[in-house]
Amino acid sequence: MSDVWELYRWQPSFVLGFHGTDAGVVETVVQSPLDGLKKSESTTEWLGHGVYFWEQDPGRALDWASNGKTKGTVTKPDVVGAIIDLGYCLDLTTISGLEAVRQAYETLRDSCTLAGVPLPRNTGGADRLKRELDCAVIQSLHLYRKERCMRPYDSVRAPFPEADVLYDESGFRAKNHIQVCVINTAQCIKGYFKPIPGAKG
Repeated sequence: MSDVWELYRWQPSFVLGFHGTDAGVVETVVQSPLDGLKKSESTTEWLGHGVYFWEQDPGRALDWASNGKTKGTVTKPDVVGAIIDLGYCLDLTTISGLEAVRQAYETLRDSCTLAGVPLPRNTGGADRLKRELDCAVIQSLHLYRKERCMRPYDSVRAPFPEADVLYDESGFRAKNHIQVCVINTAQCIKGYFKPIPGAKG
């Protein structure tokens, strides 16, 4: 799984990420940033294990928390922002990032075939909300790199089309978004903050 474009895995600027959760968690994280947010490590995570953020979209993060999608209990939905240095990033908006994941899938598929076990499956409707296959593929890519003493990824970033079309004949979907999964939180997350509601651009 060599990558001739490896130099361009490094992201040159910060992004803002937003995490929907309970207001109590937001206060704790902002006041004690070294404790940070907990990593998600279930088998259905879309981008593997790590801390998840909606890139540049506090509204979507709040919607996520308000609709009971978070892992923990939410009494009062709120949002915490993070300044993120993506570092050495597996970016699935690039052909090289997608090719690395495709190769990881083939490796996992072949391993499952040899072991006589079924591949995990993505389930959960048209949007494949429970992504056991994708999670396993990305985790196997991390393991492949670790076993070969290759540089580990600091983060994973990917665009997702989601929900119904935005309007008739549209190529856009109502909940298109970019997700960021931060793996190396100690190096990538430069600070947490409370977003300012109604701030004018």
